Amino acid sequence: MKLRNKILLAFTLFSASALAQKTNTANIQSLPRPKLVVGIVVDQMRWDYLYRYYDRYSAGGFKRLLNDGFSCENTFIDYVPTVTAIGHSCIYTGSVPAIHGIAGNDWTIQATGKMMYCTEDTTVQTVGSTSKAGEMSPKNLLASTITDELKLATNFRSKVIGIALKDRGGILPAGHTPNAAYWYDDQTGNWISSTYYMKNLPAWVDAFNGQAIGKKYMSQPWTTLYPVASYQQSTADNSPYEGPFRGEKTTAFPHDISSLKTMDSGILRSTPFGNTFTLDFAKAAVQSENMGGSGFTDFLAVSLSSTDYVGHQFGPNSIEAEDTYLRLDKDLASFFSYLDSKVGKGNYTVFLSADHGAAHNPQFLIDHGIPAGLWPIGQVSAGLNAFLKEKYGQDKIVLNLGNYQVNLNNQLIASKKLNEDAIRKDCVDYLKNQDGVQYVVDMKDAASATVPAGLSNQIVNGYNKDRSGVVQIILKPGWYSGSSKTGTTHGTWNPYDAHIPLVFMGWGIKHGKTNEITHMTDISATLAGLLRIQAPSGCIGKPITEVLK
Repeated sequence: MKLRNKILLAFTLFSASALAQKTNTANIQSLPRPKLVVGIVVDQMRWDYLYRYYDRYSAGGFKRLLNDGFSCENTFIDYVPTVTAIGHSCIYTGSVPAIHGIAGNDWTIQATGKMMYCTEDTTVQTVGSTSKAGEMSPKNLLASTITDELKLATNFRSKVIGIALKDRGGILPAGHTPNAAYWYDDQTGNWISSTYYMKNLPAWVDAFNGQAIGKKYMSQPWTTLYPVASYQQSTADNSPYEGPFRGEKTTAFPHDISSLKTMDSGILRSTPFGNTFTLDFAKAAVQSENMGGSGFTDFLAVSLSSTDYVGHQFGPNSIEAEDTYLRLDKDLASFFSYLDSKVGKGNYTVFLSADHGAAHNPQFLIDHGIPAGLWPIGQVSAGLNAFLKEKYGQDKIVLNLGNYQVNLNNQLIASKKLNEDAIRKDCVDYLKNQDGVQYVVDMKDAASATVPAGLSNQIVNGYNKDRSGVVQIILKPGWYSGSSKTGTTHGTWNPYDAHIPLVFMGWGIKHGKTNEITHMTDISATLAGLLRIQAPSGCIGKPITEVLK
């Protein structure tokens, strides 16, 4: 009897323990959260593209986002300069360069004067190629991301994957703790990664690469989706404001991509098929990694890079830009339909935003009577150094004017015992008299500088003492630095660069819109509220409460 009682007691305790463990697991999994969050960043997407081509969008792409989701119509970037690496970092950290440390696509390390690329990491190796394109990691990012916080909140049981043609677009959103980040290798035309994440590519990635899908896209001409004459929202084809592909004599459609392919596969980036290829790979990731099926919220961070390449080359008013967005609309519709079938409509949350916008081509604006101009950064930099050399007897006192900032040669100034404060003042005095310059701000005086309050905040937020220049240059509206008279670029504080789309849709999201001012830094705070997790470690944003049910 005693033995039987002991056996019964042990069985009872075991059963109770198993039941408790099952109950606890069920409680974790039953916490209201979406099965999957999908973050979509459309590189160089101006806010007005949501509506510029609205009449031509399909029901399942951008229109679905707007008609089923919640649009924050006045979302602005919180800092300068407005470039890709900072934008992706800000969206996912809720922070700004002053805190998260990504001060540009590249920057000057102030202590040494050396240049640093945003995701550069020579301690890791490429996985999936023999090129150096995989020597990348998130080590330069100094704050956690919303994807990191999701991993922490679920004791690393959530799955996080970042995908983009650009390394920085895949790496920075995925954060420090993802299962993987993938980006495109021009040399092979394949998706690659680095040893920061893995030793070898998963079998499904090798299988996807083995299909040579990207090469198939490059074997077809880029023709317009609809008759060229129907592109009424764009300047006429073969415009002088557009830049041709290398090897083309005109910028007119069709673009024979196969005949233009050079030694590598990089040309795919500058076609709308680069976005299609990226979303093909995103679908494969969802399928092969069973994202949304683990019982814990997973996070897929996708950046669509080709819009940026097309915009830089052809400009916002080109038929190429319009066609790219019309094709992207169809790609998004296909992607959402896939998620509906794989994860279940209403079981996932998606948000779509942009890392920055873009200016109109300056000559295009001038030809239409709107103030604009090209700021000759190389000429200005040379002139500034000549001015300083005449006064101080030293050459190259200014290393560069990258990111619209004066990066001083601090090692030279220290070794020659030059007066840095006097040099900074001389830089301000010289630059403020240059064509196209509106304000020049010594960062020591940024808090009291006579610039509009909102702009002052952007300047302060964008300044990282270890990675940013000591003087900030603000150009007049319509101006940007460069020498090319075709295409466009970005990087300034102005609404065309800083006003971005922000639309949420799916699980936990209301339908509607707000015209109240919101900020890029608010995105991760809103996601933290949706997921009931901690905001990222450097987050300064606030949740957009109108978005959430």
